[in-house]
Amino acid sequence: MNPERISACTYAVREEPLDATFQLIARAGCRKVDLWGGLPNYSNDPAECDVVALKAKACEYGLTIGNLGTYPGRKIADVGSDAEMLEMTRAIDNAAFLGSRSIRVCPGHGEDPGIVAGLIPFFEQAAVYAESKGVYLGMENHKGSIAGNPDVVMKLVRAVASPFFGILYEPANLMACGVDYKEAYEAFKGWITHVHVKDSHCTADGYERTMFGEGSIDWAWCIANVDGSGYTGDYALEYEVEKVVPIAEGFPIWMERFLAL
Repeated sequence: MNPERISACTYAVREEPLDATFQLIARAGCRKVDLWGGLPNYSNDPAECDVVALKAKACEYGLTIGNLGTYPGRKIADVGSDAEMLEMTRAIDNAAFLGSRSIRVCPGHGEDPGIVAGLIPFFEQAAVYAESKGVYLGMENHKGSIAGNPDVVMKLVRAVASPFFGILYEPANLMACGVDYKEAYEAFKGWITHVHVKDSHCTADGYERTMFGEGSIDWAWCIANVDGSGYTGDYALEYEVEKVVPIAEGFPIWMERFLAL
């Protein structure tokens, strides 16, 4: 794996100061950040986040921001499409300024397939703007979202029909949803805009996250197939076992194991 395509998600250290977070990532030999969309990491609100200062802070540590883990689209049913489009354009503009390839977006709330029709115009508009800025939009596979249901979410993706709008492919999250990540890939193929990496397995006690390489996700298969379908973006290591192995100890191990694939 080309190290330039690996980034580090900051979710596990989302409450830490950025200096500590960036230092940890840089020390592990990673040079790119997948920045979580909440303070003290990041906010779309210019009153809360100075993106000029953020970019400078990343540069201090030799890092770039590869993806913004934002949430535009999540509140569309609550605040209306105009207000949520403002959030979307701010996130896209900030990503373009920071040099980020992509942002995370949300297809509203809930898993009801009936919301798809109402989301299409919003994401059509968002995709046009994103394309004008060269920024990809990806919906992360999660429980509690139509993005966790391949058949449903692909109705939205195909309706929008933009190469700049698609899926943030997350095999471990799909496993948590009870969805076969390999079968889901067949539905998502050609529409993947970003990838999150973690490992997990299902035991008699249920779904369980693991250290990378110690679970059931066949990441060699994932990389071969995702890249084989034309994906050229990043793979963001999402370290979420910090309560088992401290991230300062465990993240370098993830980096080493992923690089070896």
